[in-house]
Amino acid sequence: MHTPSHTSRRNVLKLLAASTAGPLILPRRLFGADAPSNKITLGCIGVGWQGGSNLDSFLGQDACRVVAICDVDENHLKEAVNKVNGRYKDPDCKGYKDYRELLARKDIDAVCICTPDHWHSIPAIAAANAGKDIFCEKPLSHTLNEGIAMVEAVQKNKRIWQTGSWQRSQATFRWAAELVQNGYLGKVTRVEVGLPAGHSDFEGTGKDKPNGPAPAGVDYEFWTGPAQMMPFNPCRFHKNWRWNYNTGGGQLMDWIGHHCDIAHWGLANPKFGCGPDDAVGPLELSATAEFPNKEDVWNTATKYRIEAKYPNDIEVVIAGGYGEIQGGAKWIGPNGWVRVDRGRLEASNMQWIRDIQDREKKGDLEIALYKSPGHHKEFLDSIKSRQRTLTPVEIAHRSQTPGHLGYIASVVGRKLKWDAVKQEIIGDEEASKLLSKKMRAPWQL
Repeated sequence: MHTPSHTSRRNVLKLLAASTAGPLILPRRLFGADAPSNKITLGCIGVGWQGGSNLDSFLGQDACRVVAICDVDENHLKEAVNKVNGRYKDPDCKGYKDYRELLARKDIDAVCICTPDHWHSIPAIAAANAGKDIFCEKPLSHTLNEGIAMVEAVQKNKRIWQTGSWQRSQATFRWAAELVQNGYLGKVTRVEVGLPAGHSDFEGTGKDKPNGPAPAGVDYEFWTGPAQMMPFNPCRFHKNWRWNYNTGGGQLMDWIGHHCDIAHWGLANPKFGCGPDDAVGPLELSATAEFPNKEDVWNTATKYRIEAKYPNDIEVVIAGGYGEIQGGAKWIGPNGWVRVDRGRLEASNMQWIRDIQDREKKGDLEIALYKSPGHHKEFLDSIKSRQRTLTPVEIAHRSQTPGHLGYIASVVGRKLKWDAVKQEIIGDEEASKLLSKKMRAPWQL
């Protein structure tokens, strides 16, 4: 992996200057297994809420070294750079306000992108084209067509990609998917995906504050980027940008990359499901939603329900705000059901869970899913091995597809037919236009 030339050169010069007599003995850390040159060099783009959490996780990994931070909020930027330099006890980590300057560095192997949804596609594609491996938060993209472009860029450049859909790295979600894929339920007939409803006020701003100037140190022009320029409002800024369609996708898109991702994972065996989860998609779907006024600061759907038909006659329901659809992913078949959520794994026959755990330990499962060492470490391991991660770009794109299509169906108010191979809405020009958004100049894919 790479080492910034100024880092190693400065350290060596210090040692040379201090050595006035006798043989020069250089520390093993400069050349051994712990040398910076043997570590994956990482740049972090966006270090606010989730970005800060991912930064902390990567700082805890011996296999990598964070060498650059980018954020349009000067307060976030300074805090993160100081944290990194404090962790490594040197001033080598550099800060940037423009992600393009970070990506131009040849000594950076990989990037972690944790920007608002509307800022996922452009830097991700640029990173792939610059030869960087990528860890990016879910949902993959702000629009479905942006996701298609991201997949193409990552595949063309043969990049390693990990999505922040970390549930696949947790044992309970793995056991649930193994139960389904190994046929405990029989052929799946129905899947229920329960997501949150309403809005969550993450910043304590409420939704009724007036417009005003952006906080000092924030480049709001750059923060808005390809989205429509709107007056600054603290209620649709940090964290709460999720609740405006200009920058986010509401609870549906904030969670689709988690629980629908797991639902698809369970369906990946065509014998009991409908095929590989990096190619699966609905054949048709309809949706309803309750929206605030378009002009409201928080205008994303507060309640929604998507009814989809998948291959092999599998019915999939994705809903938020409907009590009968429990949170998480639930698969139903002729032999019973399995449901998994954060902190919960249950089944119509609880012995199945004990059985799958025992069989996994013994190694006698017909389909044994990869046991992750941790989501961030698994990404770094994949960079070294050049093997696909648990949540590669193709899977992240398919996981979010029902959410994007469900939103479109709820807006146009009719059933959509979907060609999962061509990734096109069939015979509906109005709906097809909503697969993408016009980006504000000069930004484009």
